[in-house]
Amino acid sequence: MKVSLITVCRNVAPVIVETLDSVLGQTHPDLEVIVIDGASTDGTVGLIQQHLAHPQWRGREVKWISEPDHGIYDAMNKGLRLATGDIVGFVNAGDLLMTPTVVAEVVDAFAGGGVDAVYGDIIMVDEGDITQVKRTWKSGTYRRERFKQGWMPPHIATFIRRSAYDRFGHFNTDLRIAADYEILFRFLYRNSIPAVHIPLVLVRFRLGGMSNGSVRHVLKANAEVRRSWSLNGFQAPPLLVTRKLWSKVMQFFH
Repeated sequence: MKVSLITVCRNVAPVIVETLDSVLGQTHPDLEVIVIDGASTDGTVGLIQQHLAHPQWRGREVKWISEPDHGIYDAMNKGLRLATGDIVGFVNAGDLLMTPTVVAEVVDAFAGGGVDAVYGDIIMVDEGDITQVKRTWKSGTYRRERFKQGWMPPHIATFIRRSAYDRFGHFNTDLRIAADYEILFRFLYRNSIPAVHIPLVLVRFRLGGMSNGSVRHVLKANAEVRRSWSLNGFQAPPLLVTRKLWSKVMQFFH
């Protein structure tokens, strides 16, 4: 079963090599690596070129481009258009797959049949020191109605069949911060694609992304979460944002 792993990046020279190492070091043999760079100017492009050309990675199927884009979700859509794998996952710059067997574990879960999405857990670490775990996101068993309680699986630990993207579309680039929430809502809630949780930490996620930044960004992200419901023909529950924020608080106690 072929897996496409997509990394999007821009001006991330300090962290891009370790992210690529965690991707290229996967034991699963049928792996397609796709890197979408947003015309970096800090040396990232040279590091990508140098690293992907290293002899130790010969035999891996690699695609990469560097050009301007219209934001992270536009870059992710570029990656989806290049992907040819049966399964697609995203490993963003700075984030790390926890072990070399993550993709193999995910493929095993898909091999059981009957699912279009497999997701796991993540740990959220200090941006400057990835050994310092700040929060743990334990996703738990999938139930569609949990979306009404503010639940969602972590997008960076969710692997989806490419055929689902073909049927239900790519990221909505009208949303600038929460398009990852919207696409999971569209797939899992609106279209009820079958999903399964594997109780493993799959990704080490560096804190500091757009939706985890300033108060203004948090408020805008929450507004986009509510908008995601209306875009898909549903009315968001009154306490949706409160429940979503509470679920984040609970991550400090796992």
